[in-house]
Amino acid sequence: MEGVEAGDIVAFAGVSNLNIGDTVSSLENPQPLPRIRVDEPTVSMLFFVNNGPMAGREGKYLTSRHIRDRLEREILRNVALRVKPTDRADSFEVCGRGELQMAILIETMRREGYEFMVSKPRVITRTEGDKILEPVEHLFLDIPEEFVGVLTEKLAARKGRMVNLINRGSGRVNMEFIIPARGLIGFRSHFLTDTKGSGVMNTLFEGYESWFGAIPQRVTGALVADRPGKVTAYAAFAMADRGELMVMPGTEVYGGMVVGERNRSVDLNVNIVKEKKLTNMRSSTSDQTVILRPARPMSLDQCIEFIAEDELVEVTPESIRLRKRDLDPQVRMAHYREEKYA
Repeated sequence: MEGVEAGDIVAFAGVSNLNIGDTVSSLENPQPLPRIRVDEPTVSMLFFVNNGPMAGREGKYLTSRHIRDRLEREILRNVALRVKPTDRADSFEVCGRGELQMAILIETMRREGYEFMVSKPRVITRTEGDKILEPVEHLFLDIPEEFVGVLTEKLAARKGRMVNLINRGSGRVNMEFIIPARGLIGFRSHFLTDTKGSGVMNTLFEGYESWFGAIPQRVTGALVADRPGKVTAYAAFAMADRGELMVMPGTEVYGGMVVGERNRSVDLNVNIVKEKKLTNMRSSTSDQTVILRPARPMSLDQCIEFIAEDELVEVTPESIRLRKRDLDPQVRMAHYREEKYA
């Protein structure tokens, strides 16, 4: 074409190294436009090659080469993402603009047939002198007025600071908060639950401020399977006073896989595949119906929010599993002792 106007969609052929924000102009009279400003990433996650006992059963693309090529294709059209190499050949650090963007990428790769593992999200901090700075978001909420109290309480616990509240008397309230990016990890699912799906939220990058201090995270431990097999109703019923299960009877598990949330702060290794012993003696209570408490299914967003620092989310086209980073219980116990007595 001889020329194009603003709003036209064109394709370049024969020109390499073109990126979003570049200006293509004549050599005689170059007049570049101001480059588009893209907010810097605030959250990072580690993507690992799946090395669990069930690796390769459900996914089509498994190797580090497949994952690296897919991530490189993603950053060509997603300007807010960054991919950094790590000291391990089977892992990649992916930086993005929040937990939601990372969850969308993970879900997209999962539906395309990729199988991998991801770690807990971490915020990307900066250091100026002796101060640690963390990213801060400007949070905008549009909610029914009856949910103002519960959301204000939730955001205050996450170090949020209200800067504006507008109530026009229509039944809905507009609220604005300044909150560290750490406080928004896992908040979206709670927000939708607390507002019963009627709330709208949006965030804009505000800048960097001094470290806000500790933000309450998960205080409960995990129920961890200690051997491979299939979950039995007999073993699941015995876990009723230990915590809440996340797997149904009949689900295949492996040693080191997280099968539930414990009601105490320390992890517990359990035999979730134990079967009831059969004898040739009859009993009046042996054939009683067992009523199991229903398992709590976990979505991808909930899994990313739930996991601790020593846990990973195993993502395949058919399943989402939680597991310990170290599957060997002896190694996990050695790390626990080192942290306790450090």
